Amino acid sequence: MKHILFLLTSIALLLSACAPLTKSSNATPSPTPLPQPTPDPGYAQDASSTATPPTDLAPFDPALPSGTSQGRPVPVSNGLIPADEANTYWVVNPSSGSRLFVRVAYPRGWNGELVPALVLVPGGTGATEPRKAEALAAEGFLVIIFDPEGRGRSEGTEDYNGFIGQDGLAAVIEAATALPGLDANRYGLVSYSYGVTLATGALARHPDLPIDFYIDWEGPVDRTYTTTGCGGNRAGGIQWQPCTDDGWWSEREALTFIAQIRVPYQRIQSQTDHVQRNNNHAIDIVNAAVAAGLPWVRLNDYPTNQTYDASNASRPAMLSDSLDKKLEKTVAVYAWYIIEKVLER
Repeated sequence: MKHILFLLTSIALLLSACAPLTKSSNATPSPTPLPQPTPDPGYAQDASSTATPPTDLAPFDPALPSGTSQGRPVPVSNGLIPADEANTYWVVNPSSGSRLFVRVAYPRGWNGELVPALVLVPGGTGATEPRKAEALAAEGFLVIIFDPEGRGRSEGTEDYNGFIGQDGLAAVIEAATALPGLDANRYGLVSYSYGVTLATGALARHPDLPIDFYIDWEGPVDRTYTTTGCGGNRAGGIQWQPCTDDGWWSEREALTFIAQIRVPYQRIQSQTDHVQRNNNHAIDIVNAAVAAGLPWVRLNDYPTNQTYDASNASRPAMLSDSLDKKLEKTVAVYAWYIIEKVLER
């Protein structure tokens, strides 16, 4: 009997050993591949910049302002509304009700201290230029860029830098003062090309803006320069109003606005202008600024508050055209000079 029981037990053990194994319901599933990051939509839309991209920048590392949560900024003021990415915001233009898209770049390794800030105004009818912001952030600045009315991700209708667009820029400047780290005592405005109209108009029509200095790169100063001679519109170019339309142009000539500005003004001008046949417009606006009594005016590296005669042989030589290839470094040099030698003296 014992032999029979032993035999039956042995057979049962052999059958259980040969049975197929089943997976446990608690087994760990295979990991799902992570989605690949998509390109920055702001940069993908940036078609206005023709400058050679900088090649000597460290990888961009925008610091997150204090008060952020997992890369998502929290509201910092009633005027600065968080958008859909870290360090992006909406600002409402009070003149149109349109939401304007704003992007902020912090210096690499920013640790929460106050740093000088720059608002960049794009040229032509362009929108944000993230590479400019990254290059200037690498030079130690908190940089604010934005899509003007009717451009890029902003709402509204293209205003060609008229009063509505100028009011939008003023709203961006005001709202940005609530950004963590922005030093309101070292807060500058920088315009590129036709951005001079938006910038000077905002400063002239909003004299209480918290801007401490203004830098202008090769801006066309009146309707003649803006349209390159008041001729017919170029095919595919900006469709300007006729130069005889005084009402339209009264909102869009920097030469008129510059006389009403009361902050230090730096003009950057190369020998060969990026659009004009000559560089006389730099002399025109510098002379107008000096005549109007701006507190500090300078053309390139020349002595301050000096006027020039564009018609004689002693006209000033302008900067080397090679500097245009490293324009943001040039802007940074002038910005730091004004901060350290003009504002802090």
